[in-house]
Amino acid sequence: MLSKINAFFQSLGEEGQQQSNEISLEIACSVLLCEVMLADGQLDDAEQKKLTDIISEQFQLSNEEVQDIIKHSLALCENATDFYQFTSKINENYSTEQRITMLELLWKVAYADGELASIEEHIIRKISDLLHLRHSEYIQTKLHCQTKNNPRR
Repeated sequence: MLSKINAFFQSLGEEGQQQSNEISLEIACSVLLCEVMLADGQLDDAEQKKLTDIISEQFQLSNEEVQDIIKHSLALCENATDFYQFTSKINENYSTEQRITMLELLWKVAYADGELASIEEHIIRKISDLLHLRHSEYIQTKLHCQTKNNPRR
């Protein structure tokens, strides 16, 4: 009986590890972008367009591939309990400069609707920490994107 229970828990661990191995870099980045887009509870057309444009440009994908990635990413967002599985994939594959670029993309999605909700800012801060970026890098990218999206500030 005990060996059956042990085997059951071992199979659960293997399934979880398979799932995390299946997450591609594109999906990891897209999930984080989707989390920022969904953070304020409003699915804005401008944010959706910005998300589509970013994924298409960053990964040189067709429109159909982008839509598949977004669909998969949204499903992962619903079931994710934290960002670590996604940020760890990015940390493994991206340099510091690329992680800063990723942070900038998160800000672009947040500012796409012309407003920055405090929950969006909070999520980006959490992701920035998980990407092992300095606070100064977080602030610089925020200010850079804020200025780009609202030159009057």
